[in-house]
Amino acid sequence: MDGSIARPRPLLALGIRLLTALALATMAMLVKLAGERGAHLVELIFWRQLLTTGLIAVGLALTGRLAMLRTTRLPAHARRAATGLVGMLFTYGAVLLLPLAEATTLSFTAPIFAVLIALLLFREKIGPYRWAAVVIGFAGVLVVMQPGNGTAEGVTLTGVIVGLIAPLMVALISFQIQDLNTTETPWSIVFWFAALSTPVAALALPFVMGSHDATTWGIILAMALMGACAQMLLTTSLRFGSAAVILLMDYTALLWASFYGIYVFDRAAPASLWLGAPLIIAAGLLIAWRERQLARQRATASRAGQE
Repeated sequence: MDGSIARPRPLLALGIRLLTALALATMAMLVKLAGERGAHLVELIFWRQLLTTGLIAVGLALTGRLAMLRTTRLPAHARRAATGLVGMLFTYGAVLLLPLAEATTLSFTAPIFAVLIALLLFREKIGPYRWAAVVIGFAGVLVVMQPGNGTAEGVTLTGVIVGLIAPLMVALISFQIQDLNTTETPWSIVFWFAALSTPVAALALPFVMGSHDATTWGIILAMALMGACAQMLLTTSLRFGSAAVILLMDYTALLWASFYGIYVFDRAAPASLWLGAPLIIAAGLLIAWRERQLARQRATASRAGQE
């Protein structure tokens, strides 16, 4: 297995991405459930990363593919691990501080932040389509959070700030992964992120770890397993289809988050969320469409230059 898309199979990619969205939403639900039972977010991150490291290492060893983890870019993996660890702190923090549906909706702003990062850090020219997407997306955030009417029940300003920093970190990480993908396999990227961040989380563990009952440990284990499965499903989906094609499936996580909100936490999403979320989703889709158009234009220009 390598980092390329061996055989494009769009329907399979869409199906796997649907499972990815379900796995991520389920993991978020378990994070929130464990947090309500006294588990610290650093504990949750440690067990998630430790299990991911072990599962990938054992899986590749059993299939005779441990060589896929060889790398000459350990410093780049370390930088990605540092950024990813901070990103996980905010991502898990958002889930603990906000209702599931709101935290999930805010996570959809990652493509919007990616546009702003491309502008500020890479001096990329941003045209009217992507600027429109930025405006539409943040208008959706305002609708969801209702700043003029006081925030919705269970939504705090701190939670909103953490919930917006999380997708900002995801956007930053996406640029690092794009760079690593030029030389590394997806399994190598996931493994070294987990392996390098686990010891860092372990250093903080003695200061935050508490005693838990069997049920809480079961929830923590299930969360870690679901997180590892989500990482693997995400990686697999990208082998059979492009990110632009399967992006729409990611938004089904909101349906699962709303379902868990009602049946696990006894909280229905407010009407404002169903008004604002489509704006945020539309912004993400507009950005994905425009990125695909620009990629085609660059490919055409490149071919013309070689003739």
